[in-house]
Amino acid sequence: MVVSVLMVAEKPSIAQTLADALSPNRKYSTRSGVSPACKVHEYEGDFYGQRAWFKVTSCAGHVYSIDFPPEYNNWDRVEPLTLFGAPTVKMEANPKLRMPKHFQTEAKGCSYLVLWLDCDREGENICYEVMDNALPNMSSAGRQQQVWRAQFSSLAPVDLKRAMANLGSPNKDMSDSVDARAEMDLKLGCAFTRFQTKYFQGKYGDLDTNLVSYGPCQTPTLWFCVRRSDEINAFQPESYYTIDIQLSKGGKDLALQWDRGQVFDMPVASLFMNVVQEDQAKAVVTDVTQKEDRMARPQALNTVAMLKMASTRLGLGPQQAMHMAERLYLDGYLTYPRTETNTYPKNFDLQGAVRAQTGHPAWGSYSNDLLSWGLSRPREGVDMGDHPPITPVRAATEGQLGDAYRLYDMITRHFLATVSGDCKFMRTRVHFDINHEGFSISGRKVIDPGFTAIQRSGEMEDVVIPDFAKGETVEIKKVSMGSHKTRAPPYLSESDLLSLMEKHGIGTDASMATHINNICERNYVKLAEGRRLIPTQLGIALVHGYQMVDNELVIPKVRANMEYNCTLVAEGKAEILPVVQHCLRLFREKFIYYVKNVDLVDQLFETIFKSLEAAGRPLSRCGDCQRYLSVVDRKPVRMFCKTCNRIFKMPQNGQMKLYKELKCPLDNFELVFVSNKVGKSYPICPMCYDDPPFGAREEQGKHWNLDHPIYKKYRPAVMSCIADNCPGTLCLDVDSGPKWQIDCNICLQQLSIFEDKAHKIKATTDFCDECSSVLLDVVFNKGKSPLPDGATERKACLVCDEVFNAQTVSKTGKNFVRRSPGKGKGKGKGKKGGKGKNKGMSEEDKAEQRGRDQRGQHLGRRHGGLGSQCVGAGPRRQLRLGDLLKQLPVPMVENVKLKLHRDRARSSC
Repeated sequence: MVVSVLMVAEKPSIAQTLADALSPNRKYSTRSGVSPACKVHEYEGDFYGQRAWFKVTSCAGHVYSIDFPPEYNNWDRVEPLTLFGAPTVKMEANPKLRMPKHFQTEAKGCSYLVLWLDCDREGENICYEVMDNALPNMSSAGRQQQVWRAQFSSLAPVDLKRAMANLGSPNKDMSDSVDARAEMDLKLGCAFTRFQTKYFQGKYGDLDTNLVSYGPCQTPTLWFCVRRSDEINAFQPESYYTIDIQLSKGGKDLALQWDRGQVFDMPVASLFMNVVQEDQAKAVVTDVTQKEDRMARPQALNTVAMLKMASTRLGLGPQQAMHMAERLYLDGYLTYPRTETNTYPKNFDLQGAVRAQTGHPAWGSYSNDLLSWGLSRPREGVDMGDHPPITPVRAATEGQLGDAYRLYDMITRHFLATVSGDCKFMRTRVHFDINHEGFSISGRKVIDPGFTAIQRSGEMEDVVIPDFAKGETVEIKKVSMGSHKTRAPPYLSESDLLSLMEKHGIGTDASMATHINNICERNYVKLAEGRRLIPTQLGIALVHGYQMVDNELVIPKVRANMEYNCTLVAEGKAEILPVVQHCLRLFREKFIYYVKNVDLVDQLFETIFKSLEAAGRPLSRCGDCQRYLSVVDRKPVRMFCKTCNRIFKMPQNGQMKLYKELKCPLDNFELVFVSNKVGKSYPICPMCYDDPPFGAREEQGKHWNLDHPIYKKYRPAVMSCIADNCPGTLCLDVDSGPKWQIDCNICLQQLSIFEDKAHKIKATTDFCDECSSVLLDVVFNKGKSPLPDGATERKACLVCDEVFNAQTVSKTGKNFVRRSPGKGKGKGKGKKGGKGKNKGMSEEDKAEQRGRDQRGQHLGRRHGGLGSQCVGAGPRRQLRLGDLLKQLPVPMVENVKLKLHRDRARSSC
């Protein structure tokens, strides 16, 4: 009998690697699954002595994320205090991936489940998310164990086969610790963030941040930076003095070091200066010592050490370095990069790891030499019982890895250094006496470079000094008194901050990089030269304000206690419910006290930031008081009425100006014209945008509502959007002449119509009998009319009329590029900001970007890449609307027409 075995990895690339490594002779088939992101690889093999049909698939990270029920997500209606006792729900992390249905479908008929998730707490948590969907649909395995857990640290075939032969069970305690931390972070973080965001953004206009956030890890991380800033500001430089002696021997000038180092009183320094100058004194050699010394080889590399080295040596931010390391792991070049262990287990194959590097062009010969001489035993460190230290698995060149090669190079050289010998050198120290004052000079000569021969930095160099004999007298060339000042400590570097976070238990090896990135993105710190973190005024004001109210809100001790409690849960020494209840009860009391005393924080903000009125510029008139509304252009963009004391949310990207001094017929507010950065412009009413009179409130800001009278007049509906999966409507931009265009009210779809040939275009009240689109009444310019016989007027449908259709071009808006405002911050590969999709975008622009992506995928999938599929992919290729409809399959054309008919029926209702 053949049994079915479902094996689930954490990422699609790992699933394919598993199939490659475990299938006999690498023979397996691949098919699509329910999830569009995850393939299913199938092969026949043996499972504990039984013939088995294996199905290897994956998830794409967490299947679920924790959140509040929808009724708790309205900031205006839900008091933040209630969030501490609010229920939580697990929702699909990405509904488009359809992961629960994917596992439910693939588990049918399977007798066994083998979980190949990452071997850390988060991986254990994902194990139980997969089990929740798979187990109810699996066949019975009798009395045998149904669920197995693979423990592995490398994606090398030999390690995967070893893990398959030594399967264990998932760890519920580790999974519970992740759930405990997630619930605590969600509730207390949201409560504080919602309260202070509404409070401070309602009073100040130049905070320059969308969220005034609080996080139990993020805030202590910021506290370290602010504490160092306070030390720098409080520092008072102090003068100190040194006696500087210069000798000359063998034509070489030698600077001696004063045994006293320095003194802080100038009269005392002058006294010693006179002493060494008395009677034209000479330097007498009192002692010459030589001693063999050594510099110890480095310890094996854990996650924090890797991130610190990457920041210091490569200039990579922690998050960027972590992403690179994960990519190298997924591609099979490194062992698992999230580990707290910095010592190798006794059974680790160090010989094999070095042998894998013998063919590398840069360090292959060094690796061969190591194998010939014999490996040195790595230094002892701390074994946290999770994963071995970060180690290269196979050799790779720069051409294979691209920019990630820098990190791979650093890690591989460090690994080879850990199994190399110590650096040995001979240290020589010569002591001098000048009128009973002691001075000295030191030199060194390398005997064996050891590990420094392979590391790019830290190679030992000789310091050559002449030979001296005891009792020898040497002429003094120069005597001087040096005057210096003590220096303030520098701002914390990313490496310094990581060390402090590790020392105080803030975050885990997997999350530290994220916390540092968060305080940069929240505008609490700025990344300066040398990757040093300088707190902004907002960051300093927040930390000082917390300290005035409750110092425990920012110091690391409280978070460290939370992490300790979560560790107790992970180790099975505490139950999840009492731990969560205790921490939430503690922070609930702190929250109540903070709300009562927030005026103390407000006093600090008043001295630093401008009020909404002072930070804004007058733009349009309020419909209630007829006074001017001020628009605040700093994040988050909003309008403010001083008289009514009301704030109106506005679109977050784009230019705003008064729209023809026209007023909204519903509330008498003057209309504002918004031209955003994605190629669309439209009028809005501040009151209607902030408090929509039509449609669901959760749709606020995502699109303009066609039921509103200003859009019926100034953006009349023409037809349904032609982009795939977009429910929007294409509307005539009455302000776009003479280069007329039609825009979707949701996505980025745009139609350019008639180029500059049309003088006037009007959307009529008539509809096309074929497709239900609104008929357009067009008056063409004389001499440019495309109509036969020189006619200048026609009323017709853009879709069905051949002349109109030939003059209609489908295109996207301007290139949609978003760059983060900072310089570096550990994101992306760019020099000044990083890269990434949808970074720094408003919800409105994200909705439009999704529509654009869907359109690009649709056109590329069905029409061979027609249309503008991605930014920066070369010149935009324009697609005529008629060509698009002609190339669609007949059923799809009918669907488009059906959609247009439905829109017509809906609009008539």
